Amino acid sequence: MIAKNFKIILTIFFIFFTFEAKSKNIYSNDFNSKDLSNYFSGVISHNNQKNEQALKYFKSSKQLLNKHEEYFKRLIFSLVLNQNVDRAIQEIKFLRNKNQSKFFEAQLLLLIDSINKKNFDKTKIYLNNIAKYTEEGTFEKVIYETLRDYSFTFEEKKMSNFKSNFGNLTAINNAFQSCYLNNPNTLEYFDILKNSEAADYSRYLFFYTNYLTHKKRFDLVKEISLEIDELSSNLIILQTKSWIDKSRFNEIKEIFSCKNENDLLAEFFYLVSNLYSSQDEYEESNFYLNISYFLNKKFKINLSLMADNYYLNENYDQSLKVLEFFNSKDDLYYWFKIKQEAKIITEKENKDEALKYIEKNFKNINNPSIKTLFDLATIYKNSKKYEKAIELYTTIMSVVEKDSLNYADLLYRRGGSFERLGEYEKSDKDLLEALKIIPNNSYVLNYLAYSWLERGQNINKAILMLEKAYKENENDPYIIDSVGWGYFLVGKYNDAEKYMRRALELMPNDPIVNDHYGDILWKLNRKIQAQYFWNSVLKMEDAEKEMKEKVKVKLIKGLSKNNESL
Repeated sequence: MIAKNFKIILTIFFIFFTFEAKSKNIYSNDFNSKDLSNYFSGVISHNNQKNEQALKYFKSSKQLLNKHEEYFKRLIFSLVLNQNVDRAIQEIKFLRNKNQSKFFEAQLLLLIDSINKKNFDKTKIYLNNIAKYTEEGTFEKVIYETLRDYSFTFEEKKMSNFKSNFGNLTAINNAFQSCYLNNPNTLEYFDILKNSEAADYSRYLFFYTNYLTHKKRFDLVKEISLEIDELSSNLIILQTKSWIDKSRFNEIKEIFSCKNENDLLAEFFYLVSNLYSSQDEYEESNFYLNISYFLNKKFKINLSLMADNYYLNENYDQSLKVLEFFNSKDDLYYWFKIKQEAKIITEKENKDEALKYIEKNFKNINNPSIKTLFDLATIYKNSKKYEKAIELYTTIMSVVEKDSLNYADLLYRRGGSFERLGEYEKSDKDLLEALKIIPNNSYVLNYLAYSWLERGQNINKAILMLEKAYKENENDPYIIDSVGWGYFLVGKYNDAEKYMRRALELMPNDPIVNDHYGDILWKLNRKIQAQYFWNSVLKMEDAEKEMKEKVKVKLIKGLSKNNESL
């Protein structure tokens, strides 16, 4: 707490002196103590993700608003983050000192406004202004060139001939431009995305089906539905499948149209926000998500990313506020909301309360989907409620096609649950059955083999399976740990040390890896080092009580046949 407050004080002093220098050199003594107080309060609120509070402070001083660029920029950000994009645009337009709006985001908002009003003369001006703030290899450059292409297409009613080399993004933009222009080769563009192995384009199955729905090609739409994985983690794809299976085609059409310029831009800004989120730039991500929502308020599912962003940035109250948008008649939206709220309850209270909340609200779902049942089973498994998990996995397996990848995954998960209960015969049966379907799956190989190692069964066969798993997945720390432990059990201590050292590099805070490494070092007569790693286990919160008790014995007596880790 002290360190945090000290950091804030330093920030204030830095801003103050920077600001003071500017006011003396440029603005003389235009700012009074109230202005400065509002400025600092706004900055602190903004940095603490209290956007509504920050907005109140930033709006309180017209002097600063008109004369200090950084102040004005923070105001614009706060307005957008509070879903007041139209107000942000008006503030930029009516700013007395236009020099204060010469930053990328301000010009971007003016550009969006001009496209929305089909004022392409102004669009060209703002595009030129934006170009001044872009550099090669930046997201700003991607935004500029994509909006340049879209603006050309919207005005000239033909495909852009500008050369952009953004790989996957170029393919996406070509598909949407073609769709907008109603080109006969639109389906080919979407097929390229749908069948691409370069990246996960599963999201674009929605836009593919959306285009076909507008064309009343319901036969093709239903064929696509059959391709969609019913256990997919992609919310929009699952929702699309649900709509198709229930012949609710109008709902697919209502939330998006590639004939609508704003809808196209909204999807592009969602993509931009996803890029920022992948780099842990959550505020920037939410900035563009709010622009996306401003352009297409029908596509509320995009707000799921915003809820995630706030959660990952530990702004739980704001995440809950976003989740209010998901009070929907669709069970999948509702279920997403419940899962996200449960995650926040876990952080604020504990896992037990979160599980109670999930169980209570699950009862409100009529005829839950296979995916919903699967999610609940996984929640039970992670909560160590293995009997309930097994029951649900078994129910799902009764309606999933045998010999499918999903069936193999269910066998793997159910087998793991049996193993945790000590029902090894059932566990082995499930895991071996899964390997018949996916014989080279590194995770199944690892789980079964390590289970045998723990039980002291089939050691040599287990090691062969682990070596196979390692060839399939050389960078997985759990597999590396298992290989090292197998070598330890057959007395190949030098080989074991090499693998376990690598596992430790990848998972330095894992109690099992530290315990295993200590055992190996002891056998190599590096006893002081061994004790160091055993001691590390005692300091780890994730280490189970039983493991800590075994480690305490080893610290006193050393490693013997009677107390070797398993």
